[in-house]
Amino acid sequence: MPVILQMHFDKEGPFGEDYVPLGKDRAESINHEPGFIWKLWTENPDEKLAGGIYLFDTKENAQNYADMHLNRLKSLGFKNFETHIFEINETLSDINSGPYKV
Repeated sequence: MPVILQMHFDKEGPFGEDYVPLGKDRAESINHEPGFIWKLWTENPDEKLAGGIYLFDTKENAQNYADMHLNRLKSLGFKNFETHIFEINETLSDINSGPYKV
């Protein structure tokens, strides 16, 4: 069953198009993670937050990625992480055209 992984952390910047040259390699590498389906890159410059909403094929693959990514972010000096894995209510999501199907 596909799951949503939500990860956010404190980030001073850059944001938006200014971050694209720095984040491009990481974005491309995520495509090769086991069970990865898609990611929405999220940012809030006013609150100095960044992160993402991911869709993975299983909870196990989402958790493995979250563990690896948190270690990577910590090694880069990022702090104050919030990570959640959610199961999807498919019936209600179908009513709202939720893009979770694998």
